[in-house]
Amino acid sequence: MSKKFGSILIVSGPSGAGKSSLIKAAEEKIGDFYFSISTTTRPPREGERDGVDYHFVDKATFEADIRAGEFLEYAQVHGNYYGTSLKPVREALEAGKLVIFDIDVQGHAIARERMGDLITSVFITTPSLKELERRLHARGTDDEEIIRKRIENALIEIEYISAYDFLIVNDDFDKAVDDFVAVAKAARLKKGRKQALQFVNEWRGN
Repeated sequence: MSKKFGSILIVSGPSGAGKSSLIKAAEEKIGDFYFSISTTTRPPREGERDGVDYHFVDKATFEADIRAGEFLEYAQVHGNYYGTSLKPVREALEAGKLVIFDIDVQGHAIARERMGDLITSVFITTPSLKELERRLHARGTDDEEIIRKRIENALIEIEYISAYDFLIVNDDFDKAVDDFVAVAKAARLKKGRKQALQFVNEWRGN
């Protein structure tokens, strides 16, 4: 095709399932990609940097951008806004990159509505609720109230597995990395209707 166009891979799953670790471990094997950094109204955690981990903004700024239509998707989670700015996503797609989103099930549903045929999605989880609870306590970054909320949220999110294209159970980490690489490669091969029609026209010599 005369113009290479990228694809979108949405990664969802409970906090503590190892999504970030899997993406980091797989990054050298999946080729050129853009990891979409979310914008949030929650305060930075220790060690987090603005523009690297998240774009940190206040509630008024976030809500102004909502009204301006600047988000692909957004949601409220644990009392804070999280959202995905459209501009860098467009630029990455036009550059032919795989765009990876780490967003929740609400964001996945909204993104499917807006960019459905470009999206491949994978749900990543632990082998059991008990194991998720163990990992949340072991990482030591949240107090008991936050852990309780994360577990409650996980019980809701797990019901949405059927809405995703793929499921990865992060039990054996090395196998989960290999599975994630396979999903990312599959996502690169998926093209939306617009890109498919463009290919057909060029193939015909139009």
